[in-house]
Amino acid sequence: MLIDIQNVFTNTHESLEELSNKKPVMIVFLRHFGCIFCREALDDISDKRQEIIDNKIELIFVHMAANDVAEKFFEEYGLKDVIHISDPTCQLYAHFGLTKGSFGQLFGLSIWMRGFELKKKGISYSVDQIGDSFQMPGIFILKEGKVIQSYIHKNISDKPDYDNMIQSCVDNSQ
Repeated sequence: MLIDIQNVFTNTHESLEELSNKKPVMIVFLRHFGCIFCREALDDISDKRQEIIDNKIELIFVHMAANDVAEKFFEEYGLKDVIHISDPTCQLYAHFGLTKGSFGQLFGLSIWMRGFELKKKGISYSVDQIGDSFQMPGIFILKEGKVIQSYIHKNISDKPDYDNMIQSCVDNSQ
C-alpha cells in the first residue's frame, strides 16, 4: 500500500517520505497518554529501542498531544529525543486506516482484565487524557514511502510482536 507521506512532517521537520527513503521507518500510532496500554507500548518500545537503532530502523511515534506534552511522556519512558508527529485531529491515523474503536474493542471484559494485570505490575496510569480515547493504535513499517508491514490492533489491549516488526525491517533491507 502506497501512502502519500511527502507532506507529513515530524518534530525534526523531516517528511515521512524523506525518512523512509533513507532507511526503514517503524511508525507507532499511540492511543492517548492516559491509556495504560499506550504506556505499556512506550515501556516495551523503550526496552527494544537499542535493537531498533542497531538494525538501522527509524522509530517515529504519532500521538494526539502537543509536542511539548508528548516529549515529557517520552522522556518518562527513556525515549528522550525520539522523532514524533503530533496529530490531534487524527487525520494521519485515518490516512493509515486506523479507526475509532467499538465498545467491545475499548471496554470488553478481556481488556479490563488485562488492564488490571498491568496495573498490578506497576505500569503507571494517569487520568490525564490527552487525545481521543476512542482512537485505535497501530504500527506500520515504511520503506521508500510504501507500507511493507503493519499491525492494526483488534483491541486496545493487544500486544504487538515488536520482534517480528523489527525483523521485517531487517528482511526488507537486504
